[in-house]
Amino acid sequence: MRMMLAAVVILLAGALDCRASDDPYRWCANYRNGSSNCYFITHKQCRESVSGVGGTCVPNPSYNGPDSPSKMMTKKRNQRFGVE
Repeated sequence: MRMMLAAVVILLAGALDCRASDDPYRWCANYRNGSSNCYFITHKQCRESVSGVGGTCVPNPSYNGPDSPSKMMTKKRNQRFGVE
């Protein structure tokens, strides 16, 4: 029973391992009223959020994901076809 409990605790600890430094959201919306929201993956999502209420979309300074999805896809395709 103790072994089973220990295994469950270890599995849960591994599942909850999230690095705070990982920020997948590329865009921030800075609204006219002074508030901001940095939970947009695409620029289009951000623009739609500020549409009608006023504001601007700026790159998220905490973003640390891939440089750009298109560059990642090109790199993967080139690796698949052996292109340097």
